[in-house]
Amino acid sequence: MQIELNPVGNMCLLSPLEVDQLQHSANSELYQLYRNCSLAVLNVGSTTDDAEAIYEKYKNFDIQVLKRERGVKLRLINPPSHAFVDGKIIKGIQEQLSAVLRDILFISSRYLANPAPRSPGLITHIVFDITRNADAIKLDSDPAVITCWGGHSIQHNEYKYSKEVGYQLGLRSINICTGCGPGAMKGPMKGATFGHAKQRNYNGRYIGLTEPSIIAAEPPNTIVNELVIMPDIEKRLEAFVRLSHGLIIFPGGAGTAEELLFVIGVLLHPENKLQKLPVVLTGPKGSEQYFQALDRFIGDVLGAEAQQLYSIIIDDAEQVAQYLKDQIKSVINYRKAVGDSYHYNWTLEIEQQFQQPFLPTHENMAEMSLSKNLPVNELAANLRRIFSGIVAGNVKPEWVRNIRKNGPYEISGDKEIMTHMDNLLSSFVKQQRMKLQGEYTPCYRIVAEQKVTV
Repeated sequence: MQIELNPVGNMCLLSPLEVDQLQHSANSELYQLYRNCSLAVLNVGSTTDDAEAIYEKYKNFDIQVLKRERGVKLRLINPPSHAFVDGKIIKGIQEQLSAVLRDILFISSRYLANPAPRSPGLITHIVFDITRNADAIKLDSDPAVITCWGGHSIQHNEYKYSKEVGYQLGLRSINICTGCGPGAMKGPMKGATFGHAKQRNYNGRYIGLTEPSIIAAEPPNTIVNELVIMPDIEKRLEAFVRLSHGLIIFPGGAGTAEELLFVIGVLLHPENKLQKLPVVLTGPKGSEQYFQALDRFIGDVLGAEAQQLYSIIIDDAEQVAQYLKDQIKSVINYRKAVGDSYHYNWTLEIEQQFQQPFLPTHENMAEMSLSKNLPVNELAANLRRIFSGIVAGNVKPEWVRNIRKNGPYEISGDKEIMTHMDNLLSSFVKQQRMKLQGEYTPCYRIVAEQKVTV
């Protein structure tokens, strides 16, 4: 099966150098990155989060960028058939393929060839540069973007509830940003489309932020009308909080815990005490156990101050939307008072420990310091890295292979912290929040260290 189609927007026009960069060759890492991200977009609706299985199933897939007199065409060879209707590609998928082309070329030309930046200001600029190039910073839109985090493997009633929350937000003309995959990332967007439609709001924004190592396991849903591919998870997380005016956390697994620890760790920085960034943990009746476990872990490990940074609202989608609508006013008033941008939160202080990419090797995971003697925001940063490593070991191909070869990660630290972590992760496994399908085999092993008193 071969299909040729046009990219949309200005991606129809590429320079000869850009076209050459994306040609298939044995040594072309950039082409492989482009090919894999394109396959993920075409594979929307996949019922597995096993990226290796996806790549194996579509090992004969290829994408070619062809020079033409009036621009370029994309030739798709053996693409997933469910990306097409009556032989024509779904419009939303065509747009997302163009977004992949745009972001891969932009990141490659600007940043992949350069050493990793160490300056925190420079990293924040990179996040801004990529999102601005993707036109995700819209100065002519109302500053009302709520980021929704949550698991791709959630129960049906939780998915329905996330749709209801999205619907209530849409009725209030609030736009949605998510990790763009299935589950709690798709639900709020789907609900918001109905809310926006009822208000005759035809400019609803459904922003999806992803990154190459997760995109195959969590392919962008087709409601996303603004897809942005960030270089790594750290820049993706920073983009979420810089672009947003509030955050919702639905039930999820290790990835959701990582996201919560990121925003808590950032807000715990002394320079962010006056920041306005509302965070709401919410789910339907029956999800209390999940939030109780998460809240207990935060309180036991990071303390009561960390627990004050979020609100928990159970089974009341309307209250969630009303609360955030009111909070957005406070966010805008704060940014006006300090002279910050309404659409990109420059004044939020994010330390390098939250910005530098973390490679979840066995050595790095084993050596991570998890001690109550650390400053609380540093402990939050280290916990975020650990949960990020668990996500990688669960679904990211490179690290799944690493686990298969070298066995599970060993995670160690203060005995008290390890006990709380083991309890939290065990609750995720028991509630089947760690894998989309099949029995879950842990990619980690908790090893408690006894405290040494001198």
